[in-house]
Amino acid sequence: MTSTAQAYDWLDHDMRRLHSSEVVNVQDLAADAPAVLLVNTASHCGFTGQFEGLESLHQAYADKGLKVIGFSSDSFNQEADDEAAAAETCFVNFGVTFDMMATVPVRGANAHPIFAEAARQTRAPRWNFNKYLVNRDGEVVEVFGALTGPESGKLKRAIERLL
Repeated sequence: MTSTAQAYDWLDHDMRRLHSSEVVNVQDLAADAPAVLLVNTASHCGFTGQFEGLESLHQAYADKGLKVIGFSSDSFNQEADDEAAAAETCFVNFGVTFDMMATVPVRGANAHPIFAEAARQTRAPRWNFNKYLVNRDGEVVEVFGALTGPESGKLKRAIERLL
């Protein structure tokens, strides 16, 4: 039987937290979680209000094992040029307490390896606030695009099935 940590091998990347010098290993963040939600974000996107819903998911399901991890990205040219401004949008404007990683590309030839693997398993993000739901075996079990908000019953049911 594969341990959850081993299943998340493709998440084994050291990354810097958004607007911080602290470096964390994404696999370590996900290590004991039966469900991980990976989200590419941008602070100047029309879907930026989803930060509030993602934080609500984090608050509602963290104790049951959901790990929400956001990845700032400028792949769609909608992230702030200044990382401090991106951080302010997340942490001040929307009160985000879930893990947020510094800006990385999420699609194309330069996609961060985490997003390259998620795309290999399913599809590349089509826009900001694409959500990959990963099970304890390290498999992307569902992908939810930007039009599926964090408050979506479909997303919540998918999370609850994994918890």
